[in-house]
Amino acid sequence: MIRRLLLLGLMLGLAACETTSVSRDYDTTRDFSRYMTWSWAQPSFEYRPDDPRIKSDLTEQRITQSVADQLDQRGLRQAQGGNIGDVKVRAYLIVDQRQDQITSYSGGYWNGYWGGYWGPPPMAETRTVTYKVATIQVDLFDGKDGKLVWRGSGEQIMRSSPPTPAEREAAINETVQKVIAQYPPH
Repeated sequence: MIRRLLLLGLMLGLAACETTSVSRDYDTTRDFSRYMTWSWAQPSFEYRPDDPRIKSDLTEQRITQSVADQLDQRGLRQAQGGNIGDVKVRAYLIVDQRQDQITSYSGGYWNGYWGGYWGPPPMAETRTVTYKVATIQVDLFDGKDGKLVWRGSGEQIMRSSPPTPAEREAAINETVQKVIAQYPPH
C-alpha cells in the first residue's frame, strides 16, 4: 500500500512538472531574411489522429491565432488581399498515447559503515504507465516552390484532468511562443 502511495506521489509530481520539449529543423540552403510575409497553407490546420474526441473549433482557433501573433512578433506580416505569402504556414495538433515503465524499490536496509544488511529482502515492482502527449507543430513552406523550409514543434504531457479554457489557452500560447521563438534559424 505504501509503495502505491509513493508511486502515486511520484506520478503526480511528474505531472506537475509540465515542461515543453521543443525541437526544430530547417533547410540550411534557404535565405530566411527574404521571407517577409506569410499566408495560410491549405489546409491551414490539421489534427493527428483525425479523432472527433480531440477536434475542436475552439482549439483550432486558439492555435492559429497564437501562431499568427507569434509570426507577427518575429517580423513576418500576413499577406493581404488573398496574396500568397513568402511562406505558407500549416499548424498541427498531434496527440499520441505513450507508455513508460516505472520501477519502485522497497525492503532491505543497510546499517552504517560496519553494520550489515537487515530487514525484509529488497523487492522491485515495475508498472507500466500510459499517458498522452500533445504536440503542436508549425510548418513553413516556401511560397514559390512549396517545399518545407522550417519546422518547429513543442510537446507536452497532457494532464489527466481536463484543463479549464483559460488554462488551455495559456498552455497553447506558451507552447507556440516557445516553438516560434526558434524562428528564424540562427
